[in-house]
Amino acid sequence: MIRILLSTLLGARRWTQADLAKKTGIRAATINELYHEFAERVNLEHLDLICSALECDLTDLIIREPSSKVKHLPRPGAAKE
Repeated sequence: MIRILLSTLLGARRWTQADLAKKTGIRAATINELYHEFAERVNLEHLDLICSALECDLTDLIIREPSSKVKHLPRPGAAKE
């Protein structure tokens, strides 16, 4: 499972989501999705802007935790069972 640690990083700096949105120019709704880990897709430019504003590395923002449930996506063109 991929984890987005934005809430932890903002909390450590005592920043609000609105503070980050103002500093990066990213929509507040997008920041909120990342903050609550609802996002299924992430814009690479947004990650760069966030890391720049928070003065952190990407590895401080995003981590991978092994998941007990592996989700297998069907291969394109594969026959359905």
